[in-house]
Amino acid sequence: MAEMKELLRLLGELDDQLVSCMRCGMCQAVCPIYGQTGREGDVARGKIALLEGLAHELVKDPQGVQDKVTRCLLCGSCAANCPSGVKALDIFLKARAILTGYLGLSPLKQFIFRGMLIRPGLFNAMLGVASKFQGLFTSPVNDIIGSSCSRWLEPVLGERHLMLLDKRPLHKDVPSLDTPAGKSGLKVAFFPGCLADKIFPRVGHAVLKVLAHHGVGVYLPAGQACCGIPALSSGDKQSYETLVRANLDLFAGRDFDALVTPCATCTSTLKKIWPAMAAGMGQKDQQRIAELSAKVVDVNAFVADRLGLTPPAPRPGAVSVTVHDPCHLKKSLGVSAQPRTVLRMNPAYSLVEMNASDACCGCGGSFTLQHSDISAKIGMQKRDNIVGSKAQVVATGCPACMLQISDMLSRSGDQIAVRHPMEIYAESL
Repeated sequence: MAEMKELLRLLGELDDQLVSCMRCGMCQAVCPIYGQTGREGDVARGKIALLEGLAHELVKDPQGVQDKVTRCLLCGSCAANCPSGVKALDIFLKARAILTGYLGLSPLKQFIFRGMLIRPGLFNAMLGVASKFQGLFTSPVNDIIGSSCSRWLEPVLGERHLMLLDKRPLHKDVPSLDTPAGKSGLKVAFFPGCLADKIFPRVGHAVLKVLAHHGVGVYLPAGQACCGIPALSSGDKQSYETLVRANLDLFAGRDFDALVTPCATCTSTLKKIWPAMAAGMGQKDQQRIAELSAKVVDVNAFVADRLGLTPPAPRPGAVSVTVHDPCHLKKSLGVSAQPRTVLRMNPAYSLVEMNASDACCGCGGSFTLQHSDISAKIGMQKRDNIVGSKAQVVATGCPACMLQISDMLSRSGDQIAVRHPMEIYAESL
């Protein structure tokens, strides 16, 4: 009964949001999937038209609706360019939750989300074991990028080039931290996110190095959970809310000036999606989410805007670096200049811009697994723009984008390093 009431509540919220779409078609010009397929059903306007009859379609063809709604990167390009202010991302996430509530989760997703992801200790332990044996099934292919490939995993992952789990995740080296504010007078909570913890711990270490250099206190609690977006993107609202509450218990009510994260997706999720999806979580949790999300900021934006950076001029012979703007930073949060300011703090690097720096890289979380052909086509366009810039390094503030871009460059045999802006700044300290 409680699940049915929640389903009806979400349907009501969805109906209220759908009426704002004017069918103008502006989303067509910016949708990366529509740019590849040309199908009306792949663009926001087409999906919204389908969802207007969702209650009826749930009985008629729920699986067909789900297949169409999940053909979306959740990049937010449509919402960022919508003249009517349609919150397409909120709409599609709620639609996925409704469809999953009606159809149920697949056994595999139940195991991943409800068996592992909502249990951070178990999740960390299982990936720790996997990191020790992954070398038996993979082979290095690009030393500059650090990528590997695996014939064993091709039936599941395709011919992609992988960034492997690090043998020393961030939580092993820094289980927890609670340092007072130094010369900056500021203290932050640090939310590394799953990828910066388990695949790119060097990014987490770079953040801590930069914050320490500027005298910023850090609160990093042990036992952090995933931000919840993988579960929510699959429509698993139950696991999503469990993860949100686990993190609220760690961070809410603590004394800090900002909560920073080096992951564009985590930043956007904590700041935008948590409040947007909070209505069914109870008054106490809604209040905690509102207070915490107000303090969330991308780490590049925090360092550039709050710490008074003055970039020096590049040295002669500086390494050329170009910037990819993650969708969840520029389009969702308006963060674009700050990552450039951060990397320009290292005079050993010189910034060059690529064409369409804010074009989606095609990752979209699980989208790259479910629709690998479309994902790769979009990703190769990004690869071509990176190579066209003649840069030796590409920097981006999203570890998920780092995975996708590394894959595309590595498959093409390109010798271009993929870094986070905070890594580049930390090198100079």
